[in-house]
Amino acid sequence: MGLDLDHLRQWLGRTEQRTDEVTAMPLAALSATLDRDDPSPGPGSEVPPLWHWLYFAAIARHSELGPDGHPKRGGFLPPVPLPRRMFAGGRFEFLQPLRVGDRVTRTSKVTRVDGKQGRSGALVFVTVRHEFEAAGELTLTEEHDIVYRDNPQPGVPAAETQPAPADEAFAREIVPDPVLLFRYSALTFNGHRIHYDRSYVTTVEGYPGLIVHGPLIATLLLDLLRRNVPEARVRRFSFRAVRPLFDIHRFNACGRAGRERNYALWARDQQGALAMEASAETA
Repeated sequence: MGLDLDHLRQWLGRTEQRTDEVTAMPLAALSATLDRDDPSPGPGSEVPPLWHWLYFAAIARHSELGPDGHPKRGGFLPPVPLPRRMFAGGRFEFLQPLRVGDRVTRTSKVTRVDGKQGRSGALVFVTVRHEFEAAGELTLTEEHDIVYRDNPQPGVPAAETQPAPADEAFAREIVPDPVLLFRYSALTFNGHRIHYDRSYVTTVEGYPGLIVHGPLIATLLLDLLRRNVPEARVRRFSFRAVRPLFDIHRFNACGRAGRERNYALWARDQQGALAMEASAETA
């Protein structure tokens, strides 16, 4: 399929603004989904790092959805004509905590549209920068990387795996069953069928099972840090998805301390391959 990158780059600089109120129920529901025993959130309770993804959902009418369950392309994001899309990575700076009761405005801007030809076909990378403000103060910045790719071609060998580190100081085995994936999709109002529609993900997109959300894996990595270093306050965080994880296998969230209050975090699949790598800088 031909790609007109010049056309797609017309979306560079496009902006979008949404306002949402931080409420307690989604926080309590995600805590239960992650099998945490947190106190019930109330007015003034802090939003843990990355849990802002519970808010600012893209609300599209059912008639405005594409065949993959996402809103149809060509609105705020460029209409990339490739069938697969994934959350490839992100970078975050946590300036002030969001709290229950805050009315928050998110301003988003398309900052990157690039393409290349990979071994498995065409790839398009889109980066969106988000800035979050509450009471006139900048509280959080996020750079969100999205990758679009073609369906696999017959005869193309699978990408080589990268071994995951084995020197973790703490770890947790995760069972990514369909209920966990469904609950996270519901909480984030994510209609992407790759996370809950097994027939679609296996027959249309060619994957072996339901795909674990990239944001859920990143959230589980920071949750691992919270469980093992509860006093740490995350100031910066970045992650990169390396290979997908599926509901048909368990995986491990792993971490260890680095230098100067930094932590290395990663997800390791059932074969010992690296699925996601991340780093957290704490205060």
